[in-house]
Amino acid sequence: MPLAVAGLFTWQLPASAASLAEEVAQLPTAFARCSHFFAQRQPPAVPRNPRVRELCYGSFAVLHSGDTKTPVFVAQRLNKQALGGIKRQNERFFADARLPRAERAELDDYKRSGYSRGHMAPSGDMATEEALAQSFSLANMVPQSIRHNSGAWSKIEQDTRKYVQRAEGDVFVITGPVFGSESLRIGTNGVRVPTHIFKLVFDSHTQKAWAHWQRNMDDEVASKPISYSELVQRTGVQWLPPGALAR
Repeated sequence: MPLAVAGLFTWQLPASAASLAEEVAQLPTAFARCSHFFAQRQPPAVPRNPRVRELCYGSFAVLHSGDTKTPVFVAQRLNKQALGGIKRQNERFFADARLPRAERAELDDYKRSGYSRGHMAPSGDMATEEALAQSFSLANMVPQSIRHNSGAWSKIEQDTRKYVQRAEGDVFVITGPVFGSESLRIGTNGVRVPTHIFKLVFDSHTQKAWAHWQRNMDDEVASKPISYSELVQRTGVQWLPPGALAR
């Protein structure tokens, strides 16, 4: 259940990016407060360091890295009863004030960088104006190839929503960047550019999972999904709890 529905905070849609950042600063930061976004309420056991921080939003959760100034991953729980339907308008990107300045991206980092601000939790998944506004947090963004963002990756996001509309229960989605040794950095704050982006989809009803694995490049096409085991092998992370998948 989204935090806004659960009554853990009251939201009034802010009139500016600055006030939006102030509103978001009141949201919880520990995954214990938003564990419903994870399969079996268990976040992935990824390596941690002092510059990795947990952030709860109304419709998604972010594990943020102060080293890359991007998410490590973003988690969502989707279902056909509450998905999408809100049109993007008056987009206001903002820096999350819960992150120390030295650990976050700022709006100027993306200007004239040649990269778009690529949502990890897509704005098209958001079912309320509050959730839509929150999705424009830079903590939910990675520097993404412009054509990839609007092309192959957009198709993957749309296909995932279509699947959720057909699913019998909750679908858990984890999206994140992958960095190679050749990863560039943009802006004064050195926001790291991923070489690849992945999206893991887990149907809790069928207990089946698959992943989309994409190069962060203009000429990338929407390729065939890979298996969950292949994603684990490529990333070195067990993204789902033991026993979550059907045998």
